[in-house]
Amino acid sequence: MISLLLRRLGHALFVLWAVASLTFVLFRMMPGDPTLNFLSESFSEEMRASLLRAFGLDRPLHEQYLLYLGNLLQGDFGVSFLQKRPVLDLLLEALPNTVMLTVSALIVAYAFGIVAGAFLAFARGTLVEGIAIPAALMTRAAPEFWLGMILLAWLSFGWGIFPSGGANEAGAEFSSEAARLFSADFLWHLVLPAATLALYLQGLPLLLMRATMLEVLNDEFIVMARMKGLSRWAIVMRHAARNALLPVATAFALGLGSSFGGNVVVEQVFSWPGLGRLLVGAVQGADYPLAQGAFILIAFVLVVMNTVADLLYAWLDPRVSVGAKR
Repeated sequence: MISLLLRRLGHALFVLWAVASLTFVLFRMMPGDPTLNFLSESFSEEMRASLLRAFGLDRPLHEQYLLYLGNLLQGDFGVSFLQKRPVLDLLLEALPNTVMLTVSALIVAYAFGIVAGAFLAFARGTLVEGIAIPAALMTRAAPEFWLGMILLAWLSFGWGIFPSGGANEAGAEFSSEAARLFSADFLWHLVLPAATLALYLQGLPLLLMRATMLEVLNDEFIVMARMKGLSRWAIVMRHAARNALLPVATAFALGLGSSFGGNVVVEQVFSWPGLGRLLVGAVQGADYPLAQGAFILIAFVLVVMNTVADLLYAWLDPRVSVGAKR
């Protein structure tokens, strides 16, 4: 397990360096001038040059790159061109909203998908399966913005049950960030975007759990458990489900990482002030430091969750860690 963890740590550092380097190069290859967000027609060329010096954009590209990596090693992501604030502060403000949206949606989607997938494995060939599988495929194939607009039209604009956007009522004040995140106001705003994301995500764990359960139920150890006279519940929960959860656990960990940057559509539809929406605004405004910081944070979360998936695999199936040692 320790050797596996050390290898994954080395891979993680390499991936983060690669992401940081690629984002640095790609954003500077994009057309457009970031100073256009600050300058008007009345500004002179001297003013533009002064602005470039202030942000370090007048230096050669290799000097900018070395300075960029040096600042990253010190935890300095720079200052946002547009908002004139430290990038790290902006990311940490948006991160809790994205974490709450992603985690709540994934928990609901995977809890439902695991239970429903296990049930459908036993209900193979029945009418229930004939209805449930196309429904799961439909929600998985439907665009996220379409699901969100349907829920908005039905539950917000139509019935007026839930708010149409934002994370809190305008002017709401809270004693702390924790109080805001667990307030009734925040959780009420969270329902529709989380439900949209959960509807979109539940198809993967459901179909994956069903397919894996069908394979596991035909394995020899399941046949042996039946011959020993174990109850159906014991066979399903203690033997079949644990082995069937291996790919589902991996999908959950990877889905948690990828969803941090993949919630852009949902956050845009519901005006959710999260990391994805912040990233879109940074790219549109050629805000290099903010966009680079957001990409690095997303890559960091994805790498961490990928490592967690590997460790979960080794814990759920000891054969993985034994094979690694060999």
